[in-house]
This record gives sequence, C-alpha cells and structure tokens, in this order.
Amino acid sequence: MGDQDDAEHDIGAYERRFRRSGLPLFIEDYTASEDIFTRAAPWLALVFLGEMLGATELEWPFLLNVVAALGGLAILVAAFGLLNRARGRRFLELPREVGWPELTAFVLVPALLPLIFGGQWRQFFGIAAGNTLFLLLVYLVVGYGLIATVFWALSRMADELAASLGRLVRTLPLLLIFSVVLFVNAEMWQMFGTMPRAFVFVVTGMLFGLGLVFLVVRAPGLVRQLEAELNEGARPLTRRQRVNVGLTLVVSQVLQVSVVAAGIGAFFVVFGLFALTPDVGVEWAGTAGSWSNEFSLLGHPVELTETLLRVAGGMAAFTGLYYAISILTDSTYRDEFMAGVTHEMRGVFEARTRYLSLRG
Repeated sequence: MGDQDDAEHDIGAYERRFRRSGLPLFIEDYTASEDIFTRAAPWLALVFLGEMLGATELEWPFLLNVVAALGGLAILVAAFGLLNRARGRRFLELPREVGWPELTAFVLVPALLPLIFGGQWRQFFGIAAGNTLFLLLVYLVVGYGLIATVFWALSRMADELAASLGRLVRTLPLLLIFSVVLFVNAEMWQMFGTMPRAFVFVVTGMLFGLGLVFLVVRAPGLVRQLEAELNEGARPLTRRQRVNVGLTLVVSQVLQVSVVAAGIGAFFVVFGLFALTPDVGVEWAGTAGSWSNEFSLLGHPVELTETLLRVAGGMAAFTGLYYAISILTDSTYRDEFMAGVTHEMRGVFEARTRYLSLRG
C-alpha cells in the first residue's frame, strides 16, 4: 500500500512539473471536460454572472437599467440552477466537471438577455460569438499551458537574449544596411507619416503576423528533431503533444524576435532624434503627425514626433520579420536555438519516461 501511495505521489509531482513547464498534454488521459474547462470553472462563472449587463440599454433610465440588470441576474442564476438540478447537482453548486451542457449554457443563456429585454438580435449573436471565442481562448491558455509556456520562455530569456545578440552581431552588417537605407528614405516617412493611424497598426501587425507564420510553419520540423533526440526508446508523442511542444518553441522564438524588434525600434527613435533635425522629418513626411514634443538635447533642439515613432515602429516590424526569417533559414542559428531548447527540455522528456513507467 505504501509503494502505491508513493507512486501516486510521484505521478502527481510529475504532472505538476509538466504543467509548470507549459506541457500539460504530457499528462495521460488529459481531457477538456476534466482538466481544462473544469479548472477554469470559477472564471467562467464570473464571466457568466457579469453578462447580466446584457439586459441593460444605454438609452434607458438608470433605475430601469438596475431593474433590468437584476432581472438578467435572476434569469442567469435560475438557468444555472436548473441545469445543475438536471445534472443531479445542488441548485447553486459549482460544477465539478464542465461538459457540453454547461458550455452550451455559457454561450447561449447570456446571449438571450438582450433578446428578452430589448429584442436585440445583433447583440444576441455578438454575445454568443464572444462567449465562443472566450471558450476557445480558455482552451488554448489552459489546455496548452500558454501562460506557463510564456513564463518558461521568460525564465530562459537572459540566456536566449545573449544568444540572440550573438546572432544579431553576425547579421548586423546586412541588417543595418537593410534598416538604415529604409529609415533615411523619404518615401518610407511619407508612407508611414500620411497613413491613417489605424492602418499603421494593421500594416505593422501584418508584418509581425507574417513573421509568426514563418515560425509556425517551421515548428513541426523542430518538434520532430527534438523528439528524435530526446524521446528515443520512449512512447512516441501524440499529435496533440507535438502541438504542445511546437507551441512552446514558437512562443520562445516569438519572445526573442519581439525583444530584438523592440530594441531596433528604440534605436531608430534615438537615431532619428540625433540624425534628423525637426525640419527634415516634417519635410520628408509632409507632417509631424497629430502631436510633437520639442526639447533640447546636448544644447541642440530636437523634436519627438508621432511620425518618428510611426517610422521607427515600421522599421521594428520590418527588422523583426527579417530576423525571424534569418533564424529559421540559416542552419547555424537554427542549430544554436535547438541546442538551448534541447538542454532545457531534456529533463522534461526524461520525467515523461519515468512518469509513463509509473503509470504502467
């Protein structure tokens, strides 16, 4: 009996380690109903009750909105209680297992409030879609250990930044030529200076998104390489476990690229303050943007403008895309990254082998 208790204790310790490492899918029999949505049940209940505001309308008087909110709360609590009774639980008991009936109620019941109190079909579909997206986000964050993965990547950020700086130094000549030529180009200033602000965010997001696509497409090959080196002789990873490992690799690379891009953007802000007089930037772009801040630097007037920040942000996005492609297409950079990841992951894969042995 003591040996069985020790084995169960060790199994629990291994499963906690997998969660902390951002690899919860290494846990056997890991299911959405028991391990994902049930763990997130308190947050789902909080959002569910908060959506009583869907019964209110901005055009209504304050007291009427209070009555409508309380009425919406009563409907939500009653629906929750009736579902509990139908599932054999106490009326106000928090579910120990969240399955399809609870998830369906979470999506549809709050969406009915604006339909009941105001006949708002658009709000009905909007709330239902929003709740569905929220559940997908919960599935990603909890089910694939996204938060733990980010903390894992941050914990090794210092080592990775040192490696990134080494890679950056080797790519610096081409990178500087590529970046500086674009930065001192009047067309670049005109493009970002006259572009609507919303379009600036869209274009910058597209560049970062393209870099993310490169990282995601390359991830399966890195996962196979990692599994071949660390999982030799153990049970092969399942498809979902490979996705979990791939997500860990992608998050680590995204953090590297983001830090490098942010550093390049900050460099061009400082470079622009020193290299460009207040009149030059306005002459190139035709505008200083919606705001500007003029001050003295080393006894000379300089001007920080919205346009300068726009162009520096665009350069950061271009550089981030260039760097993301470089670390994936250059075998030297890719092998250096995998060497660091392999060192960090070796203990987790060894723990998985012992974990599977304990489970028989």
